[in-house]
Amino acid sequence: MGGAAPVGGAEIGYEFEPAGWVDLTDACHHYQGKHEVPWDIQKYFSQRYSIFTYYDDGIHMTDDAWFGVTPEPIANQIAGEMKVSDKKNKVLIDVFCGAGGNTIAFALTERWDRIISIERDAATLACAQNNASVYGVDDDYITWVHGDSFAFLKTLFSNPSALHPDLQVDINATILFASPPWGGPGYSTDEIFNLDNMQPYSISDLHEAYRPLDHALFLPRTSDLRQLAMLAPEDKKIDVVQLCMEGASKALVAYIPGRGFEKV
Repeated sequence: MGGAAPVGGAEIGYEFEPAGWVDLTDACHHYQGKHEVPWDIQKYFSQRYSIFTYYDDGIHMTDDAWFGVTPEPIANQIAGEMKVSDKKNKVLIDVFCGAGGNTIAFALTERWDRIISIERDAATLACAQNNASVYGVDDDYITWVHGDSFAFLKTLFSNPSALHPDLQVDINATILFASPPWGGPGYSTDEIFNLDNMQPYSISDLHEAYRPLDHALFLPRTSDLRQLAMLAPEDKKIDVVQLCMEGASKALVAYIPGRGFEKV
């Protein structure tokens, strides 16, 4: 985030710029055996080939990224079924890129003219770029951003000229995808999960930031559907798709129509 670009001999400062290539750091790990893995992520490591089929080919993860990465079959299902209009949505912004699982799946569909992937942790972003390379995704197809996605969207909506030209998009052709952290009391145990309890971002925090645009939210399978229904703009509906793996529901995606700017 930040920086300047030379134009006609002058320096123009932008609030956000493409990240460029970020080198892997000591926080980026390719664990090869369970004995190397911290105890609290060992269960995720045992599922590593469900998370990334090509794990052995050089996939890297930060320890925190294991908790939030979307398993590859689920990411592929989302990417293949994304509720888009071929005439409208040509740009996808992945606002919680993480280690790159969803971004990679979206890129491999080749359904998008542009993908912008945002991650605020530099080491996790380095892992995402590395992992996309492992999967053979063209570097030119994804524009990576190191920064806070809420600040990025605020700039996009209110002052788009403050974005680097490579990050300026046609708002009317853009959809957001968010796989936010689910932390909070009850998400894994409650029969119906109160989305206001998600941490650090509640459903209200997310919707307030995203509501001008169509947005897809990746949420716990037990999410309270009544709370989601209340987010629908007048005279529109929200589509909810349950995502299954090995015969069991793992999560859901809620497709929420944008309200536009005149009603915000």
